[in-house]
Amino acid sequence: MSKHLVIVESPSKSKTIEKYLGSDYKVVSSKGHIRDLATSGKYGLGVDIENGFKPNYIPISGKKKVITELKKDVKDSDIVYLASDPDREGEAIAWHLKDALGISDNNYKRVLFNEITHDKVIAAINNPTVIDDNLVRSQETRRILDRIIGFRLSKLLQNKIGAKSAGRVQSVALKLIVDREREIEAFNPEEYWTITSKFDEFDASLFKYKNKDIELTCEEDANKVLDNIEKDYTIESIEQKAKNKKSKFPFITSTLQQEASTKLGFPARKTMSIAQKLYEGIDLANETVGLITYMRTDSVRLSDDFTKPAYKYILDNYGKEYVGYIKKSKKTENVQDAHEAIRPTSIMREPIKVKEYLSNDEFKLYSLIYKRTLASLMADAKVNQTTIVLNNNNYKFKTTGQVLIFDGYLKVYKDYESSEDKILPELKDGEILTTNDVIKEQHFTKPPARYTEAKLIKELEELGIGRPSTYATIIDTIKQRNYVELVEKKFKPTEIGIETTDKLQEFFADLINVEYTRDMEEELDDIADGKLIWNNVLEEFYKLFEPRVKNAFDSMEKKAPVETGEICPECGNPLVIRKGRYGEFTACSNYPECKYIKKEVKAVKEIMDCPNCDGKIIERKTRKGKLFYGCSNYPKCKFASWDMPINEKCPQCGKILVEKKDKIKCSECSYEREK
Repeated sequence: MSKHLVIVESPSKSKTIEKYLGSDYKVVSSKGHIRDLATSGKYGLGVDIENGFKPNYIPISGKKKVITELKKDVKDSDIVYLASDPDREGEAIAWHLKDALGISDNNYKRVLFNEITHDKVIAAINNPTVIDDNLVRSQETRRILDRIIGFRLSKLLQNKIGAKSAGRVQSVALKLIVDREREIEAFNPEEYWTITSKFDEFDASLFKYKNKDIELTCEEDANKVLDNIEKDYTIESIEQKAKNKKSKFPFITSTLQQEASTKLGFPARKTMSIAQKLYEGIDLANETVGLITYMRTDSVRLSDDFTKPAYKYILDNYGKEYVGYIKKSKKTENVQDAHEAIRPTSIMREPIKVKEYLSNDEFKLYSLIYKRTLASLMADAKVNQTTIVLNNNNYKFKTTGQVLIFDGYLKVYKDYESSEDKILPELKDGEILTTNDVIKEQHFTKPPARYTEAKLIKELEELGIGRPSTYATIIDTIKQRNYVELVEKKFKPTEIGIETTDKLQEFFADLINVEYTRDMEEELDDIADGKLIWNNVLEEFYKLFEPRVKNAFDSMEKKAPVETGEICPECGNPLVIRKGRYGEFTACSNYPECKYIKKEVKAVKEIMDCPNCDGKIIERKTRKGKLFYGCSNYPKCKFASWDMPINEKCPQCGKILVEKKDKIKCSECSYEREK
């Protein structure tokens, strides 16, 4: 009998933790969620709406075996540590494990691993807590809300306009993109002109006339200025000011996604996937250890356990003048302070020291997190800023220069944040300067820019919509649904994306908007804090929502299918493009009276000759759209492979070789080689 059982979410994390805890502990993985809402009952919601919104949970597809194995492990243990991730979703997973595995209140403990290092794991095991029912209810409410909105609105849109889905936060994010596109389309550029005087060592721009701001709206205005100024300019004032340039806070989930997008070019999904690996554990020379703290957080707090050695590191490596201070964040709304900011688990694990154990992308992200955290604890950079104002017949021209006099935090963060010097010559008040040239230039105001992924994440965070841990999924969904396309790495709504937004606004404007979605997030927070009763929140929402859905089903005009220009060979009616479970197809417009469907001849990509028969190995797809490689003579020949075969046989066993990531492997034996 194993005395102590620890259940975590991730298999890779379980291996790391088991090394720390020793032989008295068995560490196993639930591989994420084990249960979800059923798709039975009213509208397939898996929720008993008439009975207090009671959820009906069933095992997730493929998880019955995991549950059976976990039940056996629980039976063989006298105490179970539920160690799912330390956030609301993890708390819900812990509750599901306890409930599904039949663990009694006296037979479990809840532990939170905010970082996967030996000392912190041991400390967490020695200081267990219990499942926070309020957090579980909050997450459960979020899941039920998303199920009700997602299922009901998706069914509506599929039926009426052929759109694929809608969602509580997804549809608001799409609305932001559509609204921005409409701003761009409605934008009327306005003409304006600038005047720049060029001198030997700098340029100066016109900004005032008789101490009032000046705007030049046409060429006539610009010519008037040129007619009234002379070649000689008098220096009216020279102002020098020392300014401090503060470092940014350490990363939270949303700022990590934004910075990784702009500085590294990583999509949010990729950033979170790499961060998960860095958190769960990396095999180093003599240990397996998590390199960063938990990556789902909206707190910028750093613990004393980290800051004290970090300050000593700065002192020892850079000097006393580089030691900074803890900056206080003014932002308190919607912040859950259960976790620290995203930071390295040890300041002594410099990126260069662990580089050989990381992939290129892992190294890039770890370096960014490490340097951002270190920079946040370093002294301000200091610059001398010089502003020179020149006078020419009461027209005032200005130039500015900046010189870095102390690099401070830029010592470590300069790769991600530039500070270029612009040096001005030594000049005196009253000095006369003669211009080399005066240039007038025409400009036009520009519309607001489309959202990049980073800008959209920033907007969602500032508006208080959703949770940072969901942003990657939201963005993936609107891309996969073909609601947006990327144009120069910016989101542009597609025709179906615009139509989806317009229909939702026509019937659900008071529910699918920024304000209502933000208010709902606050109510979910209140449930987590024990201030609101979860099913009361759901009941109030449903009273508003369901009548609007029924009205939309009755009143929303159904979009006519697009005609192909062909005639049905069976009944003579026009053929139209319809959308089905597996994509678009061509069928008769007279359905259901006529059930004609045109057989599509699809181009088939041939890979090679089949090694088992006279057929060809071709690309095929499963019902769920997953790519695999099979024989064209199926079902007579059942050759199949998830990995792409190559026209080469294994030197060991003679079977076919396949490509797998960066290696060539045998489909049967253990032979492999580098690509």
